[in-house]
Amino acid sequence: MEEKLTQAYLFDFYGEMLNEHQRRIYEDFVFNDLSLGEIAGEEGITRQGVADMVKRCDKKLRDYENKLHLVEKFISIKNDVERIKGLASEFKKSNNVTIMNEIELISNQIIEEL
Repeated sequence: MEEKLTQAYLFDFYGEMLNEHQRRIYEDFVFNDLSLGEIAGEEGITRQGVADMVKRCDKKLRDYENKLHLVEKFISIKNDVERIKGLASEFKKSNNVTIMNEIELISNQIIEEL
């Protein structure tokens, strides 16, 4: 997965566990695509300070993910739902019962993951 997308997912799921200062800096870096220098100017800290903060936040968010696996589960379920959507479209065209069985299997897997 693309690094910025990974960071965005991590922030969406675990960003509230960062303090306000950390959230603001990480959000500016990941979502607002500001440079380290721009953030440093806004926050009144050094460029190196911003870089260190982003690294610490990234590590903290990845540590949460390594323990809780919420992003991993979300992506897995999202992929399963996309497969179900494609299979449902196929089923509409063919009325093939095997496709419906596969949809049922995937939906049971989703329920087990939850």
